Amino acid sequence: MQFEPLFGGRTNMVWKVLGESGDTVLKLYRTKLRNPMFRNDAQLEALCLRAFEQEGFVPRLQATGQHKGDAWVLYDHAPGRPWESDTAQVASLLRKLHGSTVDLPLPAGRNGSPDLARHGAELLALCSSSLRDRVTAMRPEDPVPPTKRTCLIHGDPVAGNILVDGSNLTLIDWQCPAIGEPCEDLALFLSPAMQHLYRGAPLNPDEHAQFLTAYGEHETVARYEALRPWYAWRMAAYCLWRFENGSTDYEKGLQLELEALEDHAISG
Repeated sequence: MQFEPLFGGRTNMVWKVLGESGDTVLKLYRTKLRNPMFRNDAQLEALCLRAFEQEGFVPRLQATGQHKGDAWVLYDHAPGRPWESDTAQVASLLRKLHGSTVDLPLPAGRNGSPDLARHGAELLALCSSSLRDRVTAMRPEDPVPPTKRTCLIHGDPVAGNILVDGSNLTLIDWQCPAIGEPCEDLALFLSPAMQHLYRGAPLNPDEHAQFLTAYGEHETVARYEALRPWYAWRMAAYCLWRFENGSTDYEKGLQLELEALEDHAISG
C-alpha cells in the first residue's frame, strides 16, 4: 500500500491511498484550525456520503475513525480532474442536489441579508488592517428577507471540490453541509474570489449567465441576484480575514470581490 499526498484542499491533510483493489482517499481533519466561514466536521461529511451513495455524485464512504484525537474518513478515489469549464454541468449537478428529498439532521445555513450582514460583521471583527474600514463601508443597503424555501446544500461547491470525468461530476469535501437556501451554493461557486483561487480566473459574463440559465429555477436565480452584493460583501470580509492570517493568495480574491461590489453599485 502506497500513500500519495493530495494538495487540492486548503484545510485538512489528504492522501491518495494506492491499493490492489482500487485507490482510496484518506482525509485527516485538522480540527484545531478554526475557520469562521466554513465548518470542518467529519461526522457531517460521513453522514452526507452515506446518504447520497446511490445518487452517483459522491465518492463511496469506506470507513471513519479517530487518530490522536483527530477524525479521519476513508472513501473511494473519484476519477477526474477539478472543474475548469462548462458551468452548465455544475448548474445541473447543484440543481439535482437541491432537489433531493434526503432528510438529514444538519445545521441551519445563512438565510437572507440579515444573516449575511451579521456574518460579514463577525468576519470583519476578526480583522485589524486599514482595509477593514473600506470593506465595512461597502456593505450593501437593500434588505432581502429570509426564505422558507430551504434545502440541503453542500456549503462549499468551489471548482476544486467538483471532479469532472467526461460527463460525470463528483462533489467532494462535504465537511460543511447545511439546511439553507440554495443561493448559498450558487454564490460560492460563482464567487470571483473562489473561481480565482481554485481555477485561476473568475468566470466571464457568458459563463456566469450560462450557469444561471442552466440552473433554471427562476425564483432561486432571482433571489440570488438580489442577494449577490451581500454574498460579495461577505466574501470580501472572508478574504480579508484569510489575507491578514497569512494566506496571501486571498489578496487578489479580496480585490475581485470589491470590484464586483463596485460594479453592482454602478449598475444598480
